[in-house]
Amino acid sequence: MSGVDGDRGLALVPWRSSTLYVVLSCSLMGVMGVSLVSPVLPDLRPVFGVSDAAVGLVITAYTLPGVVVTPFVGLVADRFGRRRVVIPLLFLFAAAGTGVAFARTFAEVLALRLLQGVGASALITLAVTLIGDVYDGRRRDAVMGLNGSTIGTGAAFYPLLGGALAGIRWSAPFLFFGVAALVGVFAAAVLTEPDAERSTDLRAYLGRLRAVAVLPRALAIFAALFLAFFIFYGAVLTVLPLLLSDAYGLGAGRIGATLSAVALASAAVSSGYGRLSGRRSASELVALGFVAYGVGLLAVRLSPSPLAVGASLAVFGVGFGVVMPSIDTAVVTLVDDDLRAGVMGMRTSVLRLGQTLGPVGFTATAGLAFDSPLAGYRFLLAVTGLGAALAGGAVYLLLRR
Repeated sequence: MSGVDGDRGLALVPWRSSTLYVVLSCSLMGVMGVSLVSPVLPDLRPVFGVSDAAVGLVITAYTLPGVVVTPFVGLVADRFGRRRVVIPLLFLFAAAGTGVAFARTFAEVLALRLLQGVGASALITLAVTLIGDVYDGRRRDAVMGLNGSTIGTGAAFYPLLGGALAGIRWSAPFLFFGVAALVGVFAAAVLTEPDAERSTDLRAYLGRLRAVAVLPRALAIFAALFLAFFIFYGAVLTVLPLLLSDAYGLGAGRIGATLSAVALASAAVSSGYGRLSGRRSASELVALGFVAYGVGLLAVRLSPSPLAVGASLAVFGVGFGVVMPSIDTAVVTLVDDDLRAGVMGMRTSVLRLGQTLGPVGFTATAGLAFDSPLAGYRFLLAVTGLGAALAGGAVYLLLRR
């Protein structure tokens, strides 16, 4: 199989492969759960009479199941096949997500978001696992970059769509989750089970997973992944919409448009991941990605207008577009076929932990440790940006030596 080489990368993607479109569709559903509803978070405060910290639980409830569920989903997928897992998850994601639109209390919202989080827990995980199953070598890098670009494009589009739908009614973005049912029907019709070894001895399988989890390389990958999503979901997807609403008086539509800058930049960078991976190692790219994270957040803190915030978020998005394909490539090449979904499950569990703790950590700290949440948000953006930039730069210099 051949793949990426500069601008030829996308031309060599297997566009006629039905598996490719299942992979991309699952990734688009997986990234929808937060980015579609992030612009409507400020509107939920008056609808249900809740505080900023409580609104953050809409994100936390969605991401929390992935911390616990995803490793077991990966185990089942390794033992019984990818197809038997991904299709039910898509239908659960659709049913629970649309159900939020009919919730009468905030407790019902959180319960349905928990169920939706179970459905979403392994969608991107299994998409990346399928890439590792079906493609190899430089073609795998090409499809990995395309998948990252697709995720970035979706994450850019969903805040715009969520903001526009929220302009109709707060519940409208949640109704859109029903599209995942159509993806489930599509996957049921076209997805074939990849040819791969299946583990039969559960004890041996778990022992091998445990041995992988404590490898220094795996620990470094998981630490970087946790920090990347703790910062992204806490500072950008939760704190920033609240700050834009309170400091600049922006509505859901303009908040969505501002947040989309992250994903647009990420998609552009991810599409050229094949070129980048030929010039720097995955570890170096992750370190450089954190430098971009930090610079972007510092620029957000210093921005005098919403337009400047959007430009600053584009810098942050460059970092995200570098970090994620690098980490995913490192994970899928870490183990053999029969362990891949399990290790990807661990990867997503760590990712979800970052997503879960980030919103609560940022909003709770801002609310408890500062005179006003707004002052806390600004301080936390500055400190987090400075820390990410310095840490990323230091690691990069050590790796180059």
